[in-house]
Amino acid sequence: MTAVTLNPRSQRKPKGEGHARRAEILAAAERIFVEHGYEGATIRKIADEVGLSSTALYMHFSEKSEILHEICSRAFSALLEANEGVTSRTGDPAARLRQMLEAYVAFGFANPNAYRLAYMTRPIELREGAQSAARELGHELFRSFEQAVEDVEAAGLLRGDARTAAQAFWAGIHGVVSLMITKPYFDWVDRETLVTTLLDGLVAGLLKP
Repeated sequence: MTAVTLNPRSQRKPKGEGHARRAEILAAAERIFVEHGYEGATIRKIADEVGLSSTALYMHFSEKSEILHEICSRAFSALLEANEGVTSRTGDPAARLRQMLEAYVAFGFANPNAYRLAYMTRPIELREGAQSAARELGHELFRSFEQAVEDVEAAGLLRGDARTAAQAFWAGIHGVVSLMITKPYFDWVDRETLVTTLLDGLVAGLLKP
């Protein structure tokens, strides 16, 4: 999933181009939700960002919670697809798990706005139906990750139980992604070095040699 790069403000666009316009709206909404917060973001602000009238934007989305829900759903779906691509490979289950962890981190850094909205949005900011759908996709995503840890456990390579290890791995990689994208002003070491050090530590602590 790659966010569309847009100019801060664009001129009014011609009608049509439905799929492309929808993608523009989602990309603009990501930035506005992050910059202004959910409450501070309005349909008018999002419409202005992509050069539409509010009325025209309502032809694509009925309300801003629907926009937020689609952003979150697309993020979870992209991560789930990446996980499935890794789990379909044969070979060492520990190597597959490491690849899955790396893919998660890479997604977060490549899509910081979508990541923040998917993982750091308060539940109250989603409608009940949207919240349930997002929770279901998030659970499916974590379950695919937990299955990879269970495969490592089945191979006799895991210290402790799979459920605890899966949550520890997730907490670690979420921590580094969320901290680096929300605290860019901190004097971080080289990102790749930090991520590799973190993953090496998690693997050494939770997997048997």
